[in-house]
Amino acid sequence: MDAHDASMSDGERPVCVAVDWGTTRFRAHLVGGDGRLLAGVASDDGMSRVAAGAFEGVLTRLCGLWLRDHPGIPVLMAGMVGSRNGWREAPYVACPAEPASIAAGVLTFEIAGGVRVDIVPGLVVDDTIADVMRGEETQILGVGVDDAIVVLPGTHSKWAVLRKGRIETFRTYMTGEVFALFTGGSVLRLLAEPPADAAAERAAFRRGLAAASAPGGLLANAFQARAGVLTGRLAPQDVEPYVSGLLIGSEISEATKSAPADLPVLLVADGVVATNYREAIEAAGRSVAVVDPERAFVDGLIRIARRREETDVRLR
Repeated sequence: MDAHDASMSDGERPVCVAVDWGTTRFRAHLVGGDGRLLAGVASDDGMSRVAAGAFEGVLTRLCGLWLRDHPGIPVLMAGMVGSRNGWREAPYVACPAEPASIAAGVLTFEIAGGVRVDIVPGLVVDDTIADVMRGEETQILGVGVDDAIVVLPGTHSKWAVLRKGRIETFRTYMTGEVFALFTGGSVLRLLAEPPADAAAERAAFRRGLAAASAPGGLLANAFQARAGVLTGRLAPQDVEPYVSGLLIGSEISEATKSAPADLPVLLVADGVVATNYREAIEAAGRSVAVVDPERAFVDGLIRIARRREETDVRLR
């Protein structure tokens, strides 16, 4: 501990650097002893843009000041950085997975200056279905409860069953990716225009949400985004919110069929995504509470790291 750290209170004293390193984005926080976020940095240096052998350089460029000012501070990472194409591969831990088994699977190594790096492993389900996640397991462990259905919207949305603090199973829905394909690479894009009016955008989203349970199914109702414009039933500005409502509604319709009825639903999201998913989940007849995704990620990392303390992880 240097003199600067010694002058701080326990809550102010940094205890780790928490890094969410995904496919397209890098986000890091300097975390204090009471869990507060003391500083943060973000960039577009996602895993897909970093050349082999260049990961350490990116970390040093973005977080080097923290590492210099707080010697010995550990760096805790989760996300696609631990994938086969990431910095170093952290093998998946099989579900059901407890915090202890996830912590035991953390991959640890040192970089220049003796800085310790821990990469949290992803999770795998391999029974009647096969599924994988990386990064979301950390948020799930950081939601602050031990029993819930945890919903994590995104490019590949996750619905996880958390019971007695253990991640029992999960299912992935390619909602965000299919939205990008429909609106950016299909015939639906040809008549679409950017939404301009917030009230009209909400109305079009709700039309898509209703269409998710209408006869014809997803594929037939998706084409209504084009036919509706051609017949005057939809405005060009309605195409994207309609498709969003249709896809989110379809995801929730399928996910809630297998979601345990005795567990509360926690939604790890913010902004318009949280608004859309909350409305869709409530329309499906389930109550839902919203959890801040950034806070859940950091709290999950700290929880995993504290389990690793039992096996001599340097988090003080």
